[in-house]
Amino acid sequence: MTTFDLTGLRAVVFDTDGVVTDTARVHAAAWKHVFDGFLRGRSAPFDVPGDYLAYVDGRPRLDGVRTFLASRGISLPEGGPDDEPGAPTVHGLGRAKDELFVSEIEQHGVAAFPSTVELLHDLRRRGCRTAVVSASRHCRAMVASAGVLHLFDVLVDGTDAARLGAPGKPDPALFLEAARRLGLPPLAVGVVEDAVPGVDAARRGGFGRIVAVDRTGTRAAALLAAGADAVVSDLAEADVAGRVPVGRR
Repeated sequence: MTTFDLTGLRAVVFDTDGVVTDTARVHAAAWKHVFDGFLRGRSAPFDVPGDYLAYVDGRPRLDGVRTFLASRGISLPEGGPDDEPGAPTVHGLGRAKDELFVSEIEQHGVAAFPSTVELLHDLRRRGCRTAVVSASRHCRAMVASAGVLHLFDVLVDGTDAARLGAPGKPDPALFLEAARRLGLPPLAVGVVEDAVPGVDAARRGGFGRIVAVDRTGTRAAALLAAGADAVVSDLAEADVAGRVPVGRR
C-alpha cells in the first residue's frame, strides 16, 4: 500500500521531535537526569525508553511531568512558571528539564533525519504542501538549526498553543490549527507522528492519512491501535504516488 497517495492528500503535517529532528534522545536524556535526581530515595530510576515512551513522549512538558509522576503514585503541587528549576513542583521539574534540553541543543545543534528531508523535498516537488507541529516553544529554533525551516509552509508550536489556549496531545488542537492555516480540511491532510498520543490526536482530528514512525521497532502494535494507517521504521520506507513531480512527465 502506498504510504502517501496525493490523489487524495493535498498536504502533510509532520511532528517535530523524532520525526523531523533527531532530538527525542536529547529530550529523553534530559528527563532522565531531572527525574532521577527527584526520585532518589523515593522510587526506581526513570527508564529510557520505557517510561519516556509511555508517559512523556508526545506530550507537552508539564503534562509529561504529571503523567510520569502519577505512574509512580506521586503527586506534586503545580507551582508556577517562576519556580526555581528543580523545585519539587510540576513547574520546577519542567523548568529543570527545559534548561537541560536548551543547553544541549545550544552546545551541539540539531540534526534533521536525512530520510525526512528527502521525503519533504519529494512531497513539495509534487505540489504537496507541508507543515511542522510541536508542543515545544523551541520548535522554530530547532527546525531552523536543523536547516529545514524553508521546507515547511506552516509552523505551529508551543507559543501558538499558549496563545490559543490549545490543549496538548492527544487533543488534536495543534494539528487542526495547522490544517486551518493550510486552508484545508483535515481529510485532505496527512500526519506523520512517532508517539501514541500524537497518533491518537490525528485520529481524533479526522485526518486523511496517519503514518507512524517506530524507530525502536517496539511500538507498531500500539501505534496501529491508536489509529495509524501505516507504521514505518524510518521514512526512507515511505513511498509517494498520485502526482508527477514538477518538471517530469
